[in-house]
Formats: sequence, C-alpha cells, structure tokens
Amino acid sequence: MSLLLGLDLAGRAVLVAGGGPVAARRARAAVDAGADVRVVAPDVVDDLVALAGAGRLTVHRRPVAEADLADVWLVHACTGDPVVDGAAAGWAEERRVFCVVAADADRGTARTPATVTAAGVQVGVLSAGRPDPARAAAVRDHVAAELLHGRADLRPSRPASGGPDLLLPGEVALVGGGTGDPALMTVRSRALLAQADVVVTDRLGPTAVLADLRDDVEVIAVGKAPGVHQVAQEEINAVLVAQARLGRRVVRLKGGDPFLFGRGGEEVLACRAAGVPVRVVPGVTSAVAAAEAAGIPVTHRGTADRVHVVNGHGALTEVDLAALRAPGVTAVVLMGMAGLGRLTAQALAAGVDPETPVAVVHAATLPGERVVRGPLWEVAARCAEEGVGSPAVVVVGEVAREGFLEPGHPGAAHAVPARRTAAATAPAGAGLVPA
Repeated sequence: MSLLLGLDLAGRAVLVAGGGPVAARRARAAVDAGADVRVVAPDVVDDLVALAGAGRLTVHRRPVAEADLADVWLVHACTGDPVVDGAAAGWAEERRVFCVVAADADRGTARTPATVTAAGVQVGVLSAGRPDPARAAAVRDHVAAELLHGRADLRPSRPASGGPDLLLPGEVALVGGGTGDPALMTVRSRALLAQADVVVTDRLGPTAVLADLRDDVEVIAVGKAPGVHQVAQEEINAVLVAQARLGRRVVRLKGGDPFLFGRGGEEVLACRAAGVPVRVVPGVTSAVAAAEAAGIPVTHRGTADRVHVVNGHGALTEVDLAALRAPGVTAVVLMGMAGLGRLTAQALAAGVDPETPVAVVHAATLPGERVVRGPLWEVAARCAEEGVGSPAVVVVGEVAREGFLEPGHPGAAHAVPARRTAAATAPAGAGLVPA
C-alpha cells in the first residue's frame, strides 16, 4: 500500500538521474513545483538543455554518483539502465531519501501518481496495491473528463491567490467558446466555466455546455437573434459589471473568439473602467474552424498565402474587394448570410471573377453541419434553394473549390490561376439573389 501525499518541494534539492524524455518530464514537474533541480547524465535531450539555458535547473554531464545524493530530498532514477537506477535507489534508501525508479516502480520507495490539475485543484491517482500505471492513468482521464465537463463544483471555499485557471470572486472571464462543439473548447475555458457563479451567454457558441452547469449557477442569455429583442452592448457591459460587483465569479461565454467580431474589447474596457478584474480566454474562431470542418485549408502552399476576414453585416470595402480579386487570398465572411445576395452582387459589380469558388459552411462542427458550394455568381441562389441560412461561414477563393484536396484534382494544383473579371465572363442572367 502507498500513502498518497503532496510534497512541498519549493527551494528543496531534487536529483534527476538520467537525461532522456522521461527524465525531462520528471524534471519539468519538479521545476514547476519550485524545486532546486539538478540533472546528472552523460547526455541530455533538448528539453533539458532549454530548461538549463533558461536558468530553471542545472545539468551535470557525467554519470550519476553516490555523492550526488548528499543533500537532496527526492531522487528520480530515470536512466533506463537497471543497474544504474538500482544503484541510485540503493544510495537513496541508505540515506532515507525517497526515490522514484521510473522504469520499475517496485524498486523505488516512492511512485508518481497520474495527475490532473484544474482550477487550482490537483488530483492524483495511484493503484492501491502493486503499481499499475495504465489503470491509474485511465482513472485519471475519467476524473479529468468529469472536472472539465463542469459536473464538479470547482469554486474555492476560501480565498485563493489566483492563477490562470482559477476564477476569483468579483472577476469576469471572457471565454471564447469556439464554433459550438463543446469538445473544441479549451481546457482553461472548461475549468473557468466550472467555477462560475453566473454565466452570461450568447445565442451561438457551445450552448450545450450550459446543461452541465450546477443548478445554482445563474445563466443570463444576451444573445442576438433575428426577430428577437436584442440586448444592447451597453446593457451587456452593465450586467457583467453589476454581477462582478456582487462578488460573483462571472463567465462571459461567447461564440468563437472574444476579440474577432465578438465585441470583447468593449467588454474589457467596460470592466476596467469600473475597476472590475477581467481576463480573456481565446477561443477557436469559425473563421478558420468552419473551413477546416468542411475540409478547406484557408491557406495552401502555392494557392493561398493570405486570409482576409470580412464582417458581412455591412457593405464590402475597397480592401475587401481587393482581397476578393486577389488570386492568392482566401476571403472568409462571417455573419454574412442575411446579406449574401447583396454581397455577391457588389463583388461581381466590382470586377470579381464570377467563377470564383465559394463554400458556405452551415452549423460547422455541429450535428446539423451542411456545406453548399458554387461559383460566386450562383452560390446565393443555391443557398436559397437548399434553405441554408445562419449560422454559416462563407469561404471564398480557390481553396474552396470542390475536391481541392483530392489527389489529382485540378483544384489541388500549386499554380495559382489568374482570376478573370466579371465584365469579361459574367454569365447571362447571373441568378443573384436580390439584396
């Protein structure tokens, strides 16, 4: 049987015997715990060289010796040589120093648990009898899934010093929820969401995660939808500030990324002006992810080396039109479905090639995902025929061509075709959907 303990290694010497990948993992963990780490090995991997170069540990390029254990609190024997690891374990036992033998847990006097950390809580798993690392890791992964899916209350019961994964009372976290699939949310996003007292949520994004929240978490919906009363941005800002001033942990759950057409900057300014602590957690933006979900690379060597993101609510600017005309640019239009006919008509009138490939990706990464493709002159009509509307992302450019990544398909060629002008090639009765 093993007694599971948490060791305070801050400022204490830890010896890592060995210089391979396992030694590097053990050394980094000890460094992160604040230990004074010394690595002894004839050869070391690049990760250890980098840590030493950053002044985070010391490396001695020679075989480990008994004298290396003179003043250490913990030994990691990671050479992979049973004779050397056994000698290190024997020296440690003679000095009553705990030793972990990476390749054979039965030979050491200590074992490292399979761990997961979320919101300032560290969970370790050990098998109760003989060492069984695979079993411990499987249980750890199950516990991690429970923590990160918000089914555990991760709110601290007493004041904490904070940290990147710890949400404090009276703080606002702007969390980028991604495209809508909860599996694409970041680990940090899920950890902060599991600590929230109140969640201020958009209509889009990973709304399915709201079902995992505890019953006492207040959910305030402020999302904008066609034909529904829209909550003004000033009202949203006021809600965030008011909730934080009540001493609540506030998560502002936004679709995509908070700073890409998400008005996250305005919310940060409002919180800071009110003296409310605020942080921003990046999210997976549909500007790239929607195209990827449809098998479209927004950049591709020899075809597209630039990406231009367009806000589809207004008219296309000269910069937008220049991007649409440029053969090496992929243009991605967000929030453009309501005005797709108007946007395509403006593009054609400005000389964009009518045959430019377009892909419209609806509900990307969600069960109802659909993709409609067509040339610029016809794509709006095709979407209307198939009943495809918001939410959707419009991808314009050669990379959106059907079969672009299929081997041998003409669209996969590296050569960039010159785009023609609308005046020279526009089909008669181009079939655009009226604005």
